[in-house]
Amino acid sequence: MEYRPLGRTGLRVSVLSIGAMTFGDGGVFMKGATSSNDEARRVFDASIDAGVNLVDTADIYSNGGSEVLTGEWIRGKRDTVLLATKCRFPSGPGPNGGGATRHHIVRSCEASLKRLGTDVIDLYQIHMQDGATPIEETMRALDDLVTSGKVRYVGCSNYTGYRLTEALWASDKRNQVRFESVQLQWSLAMRDCEREMIPASRAFGLGVLVWSPLASGLLSGKYDRTTTPTGTRLAIWGDTWKRVATERNFVIIDTLRAIAAERGTTVAAVAIAWLLARPETTSIILGARTVEQLDGNLAALSVTLSPEDRKRLDDVSALDWGYPYSMIGRSQPW
Repeated sequence: MEYRPLGRTGLRVSVLSIGAMTFGDGGVFMKGATSSNDEARRVFDASIDAGVNLVDTADIYSNGGSEVLTGEWIRGKRDTVLLATKCRFPSGPGPNGGGATRHHIVRSCEASLKRLGTDVIDLYQIHMQDGATPIEETMRALDDLVTSGKVRYVGCSNYTGYRLTEALWASDKRNQVRFESVQLQWSLAMRDCEREMIPASRAFGLGVLVWSPLASGLLSGKYDRTTTPTGTRLAIWGDTWKRVATERNFVIIDTLRAIAAERGTTVAAVAIAWLLARPETTSIILGARTVEQLDGNLAALSVTLSPEDRKRLDDVSALDWGYPYSMIGRSQPW
């Protein structure tokens, strides 16, 4: 396992980490696409055996059940496991039960600490930007959590470039803790983050945690133009399948299959290896529901793509950049 620094910090995280979104009683959020508790524990154990040292969860996953299960599992392992969790979405009653307000952040952190059974969260993240709350309020609340010793580092997820910049500027102006990482959706099928968030992360020295590296399973190797999903996350989330089952994505899958055959590995391993080769990537969050899926994803660690392989994948997955990115790109690399 390789370990990379989280942005400008001295914290080193494994390049592959475990996402606990599918762990616990799935309830409404995951529409039943979850692991049993026993299988989740097996995935956790196999991850640690492989050298994974970061687990990512959130207060809304399984209505808090993911944090509870994660907390139970890390007992006796806390010194070797980094805990990352998130808040922002509604997790309580009334009009103040969600958002990136001081009220919600502080209450959510206290609740997560209790569910996780720990006295400190290694990485506490705002799950999505909140345009209704002044960024100064959000950053001050996070600064207080770090100062009080309840949180070690803070990050954000699902932010736009302008909101990230506002947050970094507000922290710098007031000499407060800043976001040290961004968590974002990134895969060969979903490269939109390369317009703003990846350049911003590169410019400001932020760590990048990648979620959905296989595009909800689309790039797992299970699907082609004649496939109808059954018994999988994409089958349950039919609206997602309609959105991703495009000719562009099937051409990407064709290219992944060809490279996987040449390399003697799996489609999923090649898709993850493409992300690992990106210098901005800090850690890729694996959403494996079973040990078998985890093993298939961990195979990416032994895959080294050639420059020609990466170019083939870059070309078939190229973005329609749009203005002003395409105009800028004609003069210099974006």
